[in-house]
Amino acid sequence: MNAMKLPRRNFLRLAVAAAALPAMSWVARAQAYPTRPVRVIVGVTPGGAPDIVARLVGQWLSERLGQQFVVENRPGAGTNLAAEAVVRAPADGYALLLVGATNTINTTLYEKLSFNFLRDIAPVAGITRERMVMVVHPSFPAKTVPEFISYAKTNPRKVSMASPGIGTTPHLAGELFKMMAGIDMIHVPYRGGGQVMTDLIAGQVQVSFIGLSVAIEHIKSGKLRALAVTAATRSDVLPDIPTVDEFVPGYEASAWFGIGAPKNTPADIVDKLNTEINAGLADPKMKARLADLGGTPMPMTPAGFTEFIADETEKWAKVIKFAGIKPE
Repeated sequence: MNAMKLPRRNFLRLAVAAAALPAMSWVARAQAYPTRPVRVIVGVTPGGAPDIVARLVGQWLSERLGQQFVVENRPGAGTNLAAEAVVRAPADGYALLLVGATNTINTTLYEKLSFNFLRDIAPVAGITRERMVMVVHPSFPAKTVPEFISYAKTNPRKVSMASPGIGTTPHLAGELFKMMAGIDMIHVPYRGGGQVMTDLIAGQVQVSFIGLSVAIEHIKSGKLRALAVTAATRSDVLPDIPTVDEFVPGYEASAWFGIGAPKNTPADIVDKLNTEINAGLADPKMKARLADLGGTPMPMTPAGFTEFIADETEKWAKVIKFAGIKPE
């Protein structure tokens, strides 16, 4: 009888210990993470705004968490290669994705992706939102947004709108404006923002919706005329320039960046990263660096960021379907 009780007593003790394991490992994992370098995968080449934002956050997290957060550039397929790499990575917090507006655009733009961004990437934290600005060549006859709309309606498909490429945020910002203002323009896609600026300044094209950080010096020098900023509020660096929304109610378009992880990444790891990134966004030096890029901090909870991404995906899906945009 005693021989029977001992194994049963042992079994019960083991069962109680096993039941406590998930809670213990949950806490231990949160405290321990990260124990080795973390990759932050970026879907563009080094040097641009997304890459700089990723390196800023990576440096902050490296200092705060005591392990290297290494930026890995995986350009190609409109940032889809980078997204797929993180979707396929283990859900352990050691492969993160710099997510942005492009990911929410691609969800609708590409019909046959091997992953579902909304389903397969867990939103971790917002980082920054960058205003774009609607700029025209100084010779363009319109000096305000209402004058621009009036001119475009009188001259359908005579206005050329430049963008850094099909499916980019500036392209979609322009298409959203066309849709909401009820006008038609010819889209002229380039391969990058540099050539857009060159041809816009030369008068080869007439209008563009481009990142404020890219256009600001040309606006100040008088080489370009700013008609409006695309965000919901005016910019501190161009306080006299109105928002598009002041003339086209409800219009808003921003380039933005955040961090995502593979789905099923443990909630404690997501929460730890979110807390540390939000602490960075409150840091004066980090805020100043983001401001240099034309951005403002975008602190959010994981749940808030999830809702934001869903809203952005829905918004750009309507524009893509309305304009009949197809990838290159």
